[in-house]
Amino acid sequence: MQKLYAKNEEITLKISDMGTDGEGIGKIDGFPFFVKGAVTGDTILAGVTKVKKNYAYARIINVISASPDRADPKCPVFGRCGGCSLMHLSYEAQIGYKENKVFETLVRIGGFDRDELSDKKDSPIIMDTPYRYRNKASYPVAENREGRVCAGFYAARTHAVIACEDCLIGPEENAGIIKLVLAWMEEYGIKPYDEVSGKGLIRHIFIRKAFATGQFQLCLVASKRKLPHIHELTESCKKIPEMVSICINVNPVNTNVIFGKETEVLYGREYIEDHLMGLVFRISPLSFYQVNSVQCEKLYTRALDYANLKGGEYVWDICCGIGTITLAAADRLRKLGKAGRALGLEIVPEAIENAKENAVLNGIDNVEFICAAAEDYLPERVKAGNEHPDVVIVDPPRAGLEKPVIDAIISVSPQRLVYVSCDPATLARDLKLLSEGGYRLDRFSICDMFSQTAHCETVVKLSRG
Repeated sequence: MQKLYAKNEEITLKISDMGTDGEGIGKIDGFPFFVKGAVTGDTILAGVTKVKKNYAYARIINVISASPDRADPKCPVFGRCGGCSLMHLSYEAQIGYKENKVFETLVRIGGFDRDELSDKKDSPIIMDTPYRYRNKASYPVAENREGRVCAGFYAARTHAVIACEDCLIGPEENAGIIKLVLAWMEEYGIKPYDEVSGKGLIRHIFIRKAFATGQFQLCLVASKRKLPHIHELTESCKKIPEMVSICINVNPVNTNVIFGKETEVLYGREYIEDHLMGLVFRISPLSFYQVNSVQCEKLYTRALDYANLKGGEYVWDICCGIGTITLAAADRLRKLGKAGRALGLEIVPEAIENAKENAVLNGIDNVEFICAAAEDYLPERVKAGNEHPDVVIVDPPRAGLEKPVIDAIISVSPQRLVYVSCDPATLARDLKLLSEGGYRLDRFSICDMFSQTAHCETVVKLSRG
């Protein structure tokens, strides 16, 4: 009979595994305890915090014996900030954890055979430097207990702001920009927005850096269009040599969505330019762009290698965003010297406009961008023009592909399919459906886009069986 545990009871745990969010898992007589901050190989004294029927949560009271994979977190707010969850784990162990998480999820949810899957796993795409990699960050602004303005990040599962001006996974320059904004707010008595009362002006400080060009963009997210003394802030920030864009985004709605619909340029232009895959991309505050530019290039290179383009293929890119993969595929086809072409599909009109602008900017004319839902457009396109894609590339959001989209892909039957995923669970679910629809998994590999966190990208090559 299973022992009943009580809240605040102290137990000794040997941590044998880690969960999907990076929490340690230890078992007593088969009963699992989830412990935030614990690492596989730790032996800990833990205090029970919550007990469910089949599992429980606990907190670390003391690390009795530390795992060889345990590392000292470099960030002073690690454990309080809701961002990084693996900074207490060595980088090598982080990669092992992510590889294992993807592999086990593909087995458990996708139903793939372990031995066959092992044979199809390629080497992981790792970072050369697992810090200072994020090219964008949104810092919520609040008042601290002393009534001073601060900026940082939300604590996990709350909207309590943990002050942190220098995030170690973001550019060093961000700290100086934040200090300028906070000093301006203090000097002129400009209040941060308060979600409870709905009063105040500044909601977020959004900063973007183009790593290839060094260009910076500052966008203040405010509850009102007119900000007092905004000229003074603009004058101080535009003295930063790399600052090419200062904007204000207006979000008057009491919501947890960061951006509103209107963006106004205060200085420079609405976009910064970055280089990716040998192409130039213009990125505005609301544009989707992978947050790790260096790793993104490695990821897209492997995705195109998986696409195995020989020249002359017709490539369809679903969930194309601002056209990064689409244009990279079109550019590769162009360089192969045969009449290959690419089509990008996206349901966000602004993203499609950005994609078209990026095509013109790069002089790529063997590409077409359409604003449409894939499940509607794909079958109609094939039916109308008898056009079949040779290769389909998908890079969906965390929720994965909807069933009608998967059905549409199967119906147009591309010979090769490349799936780029940011969530192992939805990837495994979708791969199972694609396998049932006649596709086989040929190769896959993880890409560490988000070091110090439990998040992981995966790229998969499939072919029609």
